[in-house]
Amino acid sequence: MSTIQNRHEFLYLFDCENGNPNGDPDAGNSPRIDPEDMHGLVSDVALKRRVRNYMQVAFGNTAPNAVFVEHSTNLNRPIALAHEQTNGAIPEKATKSKVQNARGWMCQNFYDVRTFGAVMSTGANAGQVRGPVQVSFSRSVDPIFPMDLGITRVADANLTKKKHGVEEKDGMGSEELRLLEEQAPEDTLRTMGRKALIPYGLYIAKGFVSANLAQGTLFSEDDLIHLWEALAGMWDHDRSASKGMMSRRGLYVFKHVGTDSNAEQRKRQAMLGCAPAQALLDLGRVIDVKRNESAMKEDKIGSPRKFAHYAVTTNAANLPKGVELWAWDDSAGKLAKLS
Repeated sequence: MSTIQNRHEFLYLFDCENGNPNGDPDAGNSPRIDPEDMHGLVSDVALKRRVRNYMQVAFGNTAPNAVFVEHSTNLNRPIALAHEQTNGAIPEKATKSKVQNARGWMCQNFYDVRTFGAVMSTGANAGQVRGPVQVSFSRSVDPIFPMDLGITRVADANLTKKKHGVEEKDGMGSEELRLLEEQAPEDTLRTMGRKALIPYGLYIAKGFVSANLAQGTLFSEDDLIHLWEALAGMWDHDRSASKGMMSRRGLYVFKHVGTDSNAEQRKRQAMLGCAPAQALLDLGRVIDVKRNESAMKEDKIGSPRKFAHYAVTTNAANLPKGVELWAWDDSAGKLAKLS
């Protein structure tokens, strides 16, 4: 299928209930926050990871929808394969043409390369790709309340003389470890831990799809459809106790189509866009998200604790000319045009 010819922006709403939507490794894996206003944050990398995971589940990690950035892999391996497939072998000197050949092969075979781009200048060197799809950090609508809870585990590991009265040594077999376990006092074979979570948070991410950059990576209409499908369904394939209940709550897509009566000019408008991104993505313009005070009052609660405590509204009258508004329709399993 041909590469996309229309610029897009999108608003992506998702929430987290009793979980940690995105841990900050610099803060002991506590939920990410903006320390100035206590709003929650979720990194763009976290969302792109879920898209990659969805594509692996949906397509079995096979070309042309394979995933370059996999868990626990060496990125130099597929880069070397790209040179072997296009240049016959890994070149001693990566000339411009050989790097371009390898880069083209990577775009053809890896969905995340032609979607998000990649730095592939390590190892055999396949250059760099700037992807047409970019996603911002997500921010919660309201401040969140991070909680750090103590938990217990009714077993332990790495027995020590100080805690257990016996010393575990490297290379011990299962029978030796069993005998040590029997010598240790029962009440020492437990351990404490911590678990970070938020009671509830509704997050909004802003995304951008460049038709211009898509020409360089061959990002197609099919690829775009797969992106919407991944954003709609990725949380259902990424469950874990630490994440709690995470759900997609809205996917609103702005498609630039142009207004000019001349076909060539309209095509140019569709690619370049008919309105600045902020005129589409700023809350309160076309899409608005506010607290549902009546629902919160009915539940006798002062802070939102579920999606029903919010109201999402659309105002098509504020939609700029030459731009269409689409939204994900669960019943149809695809985007549906709203205006």
